[in-house]
Amino acid sequence: MIPFIILIVIVATVVFYAINIYNQLIALRNLYQNAFKQIDIQLKRRYDLIPNLVESAKAYLTHERATLEAVIAARNQAAAAARTAAAAPGNPSAMAGLGQAEGALGGILSKLMAVVEAYPDLKANQTVRDLMEELTSTENKISFARQAFNDAVMVYNTKREQFPENAISSTFNFEMAALLDAVEKPDERNAPKVSFT
Repeated sequence: MIPFIILIVIVATVVFYAINIYNQLIALRNLYQNAFKQIDIQLKRRYDLIPNLVESAKAYLTHERATLEAVIAARNQAAAAARTAAAAPGNPSAMAGLGQAEGALGGILSKLMAVVEAYPDLKANQTVRDLMEELTSTENKISFARQAFNDAVMVYNTKREQFPENAISSTFNFEMAALLDAVEKPDERNAPKVSFT
């Protein structure tokens, strides 16, 4: 009778341990999915600000129509990529698509900001200034949200790869989650050259 009780205790301990690991993996997956929701909120905020900025700038930038149209097109592509990523946070192809769309949008937005800087009347417009300030603030919030998401994904991925958690994660199909990387310009990581001559 005693060996049977010991066997039951061992089996029960293993089962409870496996349940605990499963629940931890669920909690970590929910954590990174929630972290992506925070990115999504900030991206939607930015996507809502961009048309307002373009509309405010239209009157001043009649001969910059191509830039304004490129901004709207990039915004629409980024919004579509964000919807795809929101449907499957952590999915490698969705995260790569969002990163590329956001990189393209960031590039064209920086071009628009340079154009705005070139027009003193536009730069002095209070509405445009307020929108640019809101956009800058939102960009900072997106960066912080991306960092929180990537941290949560890293914790989740580490947990699902460790032993004995990897046995539970592979049994119950806890897939590897992808980080959301910012797409950079090729020369962005190179140090600037400074010369005092």
